[in-house]
Order: sequence, then C-alpha cells, then structure tokens
Amino acid sequence: EVPLHRADRVGDAALERTTAAIAGMVDEAKRCEVLAIAAVGTAGLRIASNRDAVLASIEARTGLRIEVISGDEEGRLAYVAATSGLGLSAGSLVVFDTGGGSSQFTFGHDSSVDERFSVNVGAVRYTERYKLDGVVSAAVLHEAMAAIAADLSRIDGRPVPAALVAMGGAVTNITAVKHSLASYDPAIVQGTVLDRAEIDRQIELYRSRDADGRRTIVGLQPKRAEVILAGACIVRTVMEKLGKQTLTVSDRGLRHGVLAERFGD
Repeated sequence: EVPLHRADRVGDAALERTTAAIAGMVDEAKRCEVLAIAAVGTAGLRIASNRDAVLASIEARTGLRIEVISGDEEGRLAYVAATSGLGLSAGSLVVFDTGGGSSQFTFGHDSSVDERFSVNVGAVRYTERYKLDGVVSAAVLHEAMAAIAADLSRIDGRPVPAALVAMGGAVTNITAVKHSLASYDPAIVQGTVLDRAEIDRQIELYRSRDADGRRTIVGLQPKRAEVILAGACIVRTVMEKLGKQTLTVSDRGLRHGVLAERFGD
C-alpha cells in the first residue's frame, strides 16, 4: 500500500520509499527465477490525485506495472484468500477484517461474494473515546461494548452463517496470545478456531492491565498494546451479532487471494 500525503496525494518521500521497496522485491524475485509477478494497488492509489504519475514512476524504475483494483475487487480477493486457504468452499460464509479505523465485511456463499461493505468501526476510535489503552472498569467496558454494538447495527438481523472467518491484526494477535507465541508463526495462526470464552478471557486480561502491563503478555505485539482491548471487543461483538460461538482465523490476505486467483492455489 502506498501512503498518502496531505490526504490525497502520494508525496515524493513516500514514493521514493515505496519504489525502493518494490525494486528490492522485484530483484529478489528475479534472483529466485520466478516465472511471473503480479502487483496490485488498493485504497491509497485508488484515491491519489497523482496516481498516474506514481504508477509511471514505479514502472520506469522497476519495470513493474501495477494494476489498481477497486474496493469490491479487493474484498473479493480477500474472500478468495480466506476460502482457498481454509478449505471453506461450501455454505454461507462471512469474512471480516477489523482495523484501526474501520472494519470490512464480506458476505458470500460457496466461492461467490454476495455483499461487501465497510463500517466506521475501528479499534483506534474506541480506544481514544473510552481510554481503553489503560486499566478499564467494568462499567466503562460495558459502555464501550454498547457503543460498538450500536455502530455495528448494519450486521444485525442477518442469518447465522455456516462459517465466520476473521482477519487482521486484532485477531491474529489474539490468536498469538492464545498460543503463547513468543515468535509469530503464521502456520500456527492460520486456521486457529477461537471461541467466545477465549475472547472473553483475553478481554478481561487486557482490561485489568495498562499498556505496559499488556506488553508483558507473550504473543502480543508491543505496538498493539494500546488498541488490543478495543479490537477484542469488536471481534466479540461481531460474533454475538452473527450468532456464532466460534470463528476461524485467517492469516492470509489480499496477496494470497491474488496468488490463488492468478497462479492457482
């Protein structure tokens, strides 16, 4: 993802960093004698006012042509990643990804996407509003959970899906804590099943500690200490609203969807 400068433009410094990183990856791919390279651009490039110039600059430096995909295509490829990576190819499926500022939901069945949307429910917002980066009282936690539930009203009243898949930093950190992973291991995280009891256990674990105390928890990335409680609350609320006792964790994202779609799984 290319970072934006002044809200809608890719700045020169950001472009230089991004181009250097891409050039390094292209060089590594060539050393490994890969047969093909696919590169896609998402939100940052979709809205960048200087997108064409950025794409031309990257292609001139690296020889790589980046395809800017739509939000719908991005969601579909994430859905493909989840279904191909977890063997969930039959029945109704909901895939959701919680981030700092928003959460994305994709509803589908079998290998088809039926609906995709984003809601302004992110861990940073509730962390700031309810001071969830420190020790939190039961009353404040209840208030925060109620606000999250209200803001997630768009997923109310839907049929219970056959499977619920969660992606993103909140749920992968929760999974790493469940397994006490001193070093993150995607092979262990991928496919882990989390139940409500484990989410509740971790909510209490984080609620009772400040950020420094949370950083002593094995498996939790230090940079997630401030926002992990809010993230866990969002995950728990989604499970409640969709009527699921468990969810399956996907460590695979957009790049895995591109790989599965264009080069076979």
